[in-house]
This record gives sequence, structure tokens and C-alpha cells, in this order.
Amino acid sequence: MSRFEDAVTTVITHLEPGDVVTYGEVAAEAGFPGAARAVGTLLRTADADLPWWRVVGSGGHLRTPNPGRQARLLADDGVLVVDNRVRL
Repeated sequence: MSRFEDAVTTVITHLEPGDVVTYGEVAAEAGFPGAARAVGTLLRTADADLPWWRVVGSGGHLRTPNPGRQARLLADDGVLVVDNRVRL
């Protein structure tokens, strides 16, 4: 695993149910500000155990290929999703 992958995975694994962050926030916290798209690319191929659904686009928009699934997983975490968007 690369340093980037390891850092991003660490940030995401520490998110608790109910936490929602943006791709940009994950990138910055991992030490790679400006790498929001790379975070998204990594999450598309990430291990299923990684809580990828807690990461959203800027403005709270669900940006996954299956926003309905992400919305259900977020709802299971206690996060309100309205029109494929969460309140940050």
C-alpha cells in the first residue's frame, strides 16, 4: 500500500457512525491537500470493510455510482439524506 493509500485508509477507518466528511477533508487530514479526486478514485476500489459511505462530495452531495446504496448506509448510521445530499 502506498503512503497515500495508507494515510487515507487511516483517516476513513477512524470515522465513527454519524460522521460525514468530504473527499477534500479526507485528503487534507491525510496530509495530501488538493487530492480529493484521488481519494474518490481510491474509494472506488477500496476494501468493502472501509466505511466509504461516510465520505461525500463538497456541499454534501453523494457522488458514488450508487447513491441509493450510500444513502441507505448513511441512514443506518443515523445521518439524514435528502435528495442525495447530507447536511455538513
